Amino acid sequence: MKPPRRITSENGAWPRRLAHLEQPPEALWLWGSHVPRPGAVAIVGSRRATIGGLDVARSLARDLAEAGVQVVSGMARGIDGAAHRGALDGGGSTVAVLGCGIDICYPPQHAELRDAILASGCVITEEPEGTRPWKDNFPKRNRIIAALSMAIVVVEATPRSGALSTARWGADLGREVLAVPGSIRSAQSEGTNMLIRDGARPLLATADVFDAVPDLAQLCAEGGAGSLHGDRPTGMGIVRDWPSLAPPLREILERMGMDAVHPDALGAALGLGAAVMASRLGALELVGAVRSLPGGLVARSLPGATAR
Repeated sequence: MKPPRRITSENGAWPRRLAHLEQPPEALWLWGSHVPRPGAVAIVGSRRATIGGLDVARSLARDLAEAGVQVVSGMARGIDGAAHRGALDGGGSTVAVLGCGIDICYPPQHAELRDAILASGCVITEEPEGTRPWKDNFPKRNRIIAALSMAIVVVEATPRSGALSTARWGADLGREVLAVPGSIRSAQSEGTNMLIRDGARPLLATADVFDAVPDLAQLCAEGGAGSLHGDRPTGMGIVRDWPSLAPPLREILERMGMDAVHPDALGAALGLGAAVMASRLGALELVGAVRSLPGGLVARSLPGATAR
């Protein structure tokens, strides 16, 4: 693998969405096999997460990765680490935004996780090499997490959690902010419940992300949420034939046949969970490839071209 490199806005790997920031970084250190994509979702939350919160973050990230979405987080303990692991579980790409130098693994316990992230995605930071993970660095890095993403999902957060900083940056940048609701007796859910009270969309299933950001589903349908080189994708119109769809979506259309079918039966035939089926069918419906029918059934609306 190539060593870390320093890039600026003149470099083709520079994430164009950073231009939405009033004060974008002057340069980034980038290390990994891929670069940030235009279609990405941030999953953030508490370092002191509950077992349930870790499971939600990992499952959500896995579902998104399987649907072709790149997952962005901060490689911290707790929810961040679970999000990166979930994206890797789903065979997807994930981006870790650090609050320290590119040559420092923080926390040290995540050295193995960092290596796995480098193999499928990348690690980035605006801090110079050798910069220690000082407390003041993390609010700065949160703005980058928000800028890179089309939506920010907060899984668990106390009222003083840094994840709420990422959510605020996201709202200021016009990103969709979603939060996983929790018990009013749980300190770890106090911050997320406050976000929902203040207008964030509650996340109850993976499909809620695609409902909140229709363009994300369209990017996935057109080939995995954007190019690997950070360029803006082309061809944002309605998909007219199967070859233009990503392989996982073409497989669904192949299995559907010409008759209406229930998503549960389709998921069983494909070996996919309900959340993954919901997200992929949502993507297909948004690009006009599938239509919903009474009784919870779905049917193909694309012509019967040969998939390839």
